[in-house]
Amino acid sequence: MNAPTELNPEEMGRIKLEVLRRDHRDLDDAIHVMETSGRGDQLTLRRLKKQKLALKDQITRLEDLLTPDIIA
Repeated sequence: MNAPTELNPEEMGRIKLEVLRRDHRDLDDAIHVMETSGRGDQLTLRRLKKQKLALKDQITRLEDLLTPDIIA
């Protein structure tokens, strides 16, 4: 009963979605720490915020792919 377990594309997408969400939360935490500590330079903060926004866009696209359209 040692059949190889391969993930289907939907399962892989859900795993990727969780990784993206975790990365987004980590960036949010890092940005918050930099802003509250006052030690973050503006260029770094801008780059982190841009990266966070790009992750949010990827999350939204992947959620749209994984969520079936329901026409009522």
